[in-house]
Amino acid sequence: MTSRTGTPAGRSGGRPAGATAPPRRSDPRRPGADLAARRRERERLPRYWFANRLLLTLSGQRPAHWMLGHTLGTAYDRIVELAPQAPLRPAAPGGSTPVVRHCDEFRPRSGVIEAFARIASGDRVRALAFRLERGADERWRCSAVELGEPAHT
Repeated sequence: MTSRTGTPAGRSGGRPAGATAPPRRSDPRRPGADLAARRRERERLPRYWFANRLLLTLSGQRPAHWMLGHTLGTAYDRIVELAPQAPLRPAAPGGSTPVVRHCDEFRPRSGVIEAFARIASGDRVRALAFRLERGADERWRCSAVELGEPAHT
């Protein structure tokens, strides 16, 4: 028996029997796969991990005490001071969720990262700077936080 296309029944377009879909492309250079892999790798960097954590806290999505084990004295005090105001919340009610657009670092010496990030929410961009110090236990902790004034793009 043959189908309307003239191929034997049970077969489609010359594919082997049992084949249900065309072969998948396994090229690792695919733009979507590459972008996702780069994003996952980026999020593992201490500066991005802390920038995202600070963003969640300073946008009101997480409480200030969420940063307690990841900060040192004065930095925690600064977060507790800023958090109730939620300075990184969306610009307008129902507005776009703030995101870390870019985060870079300077390493003045071993075990210290001075990081700076651009936080975007709608047409509003804020600067976020923080200092990370690696403790004797090899964990990074935030030792300073500064937040720039809003700018409109």
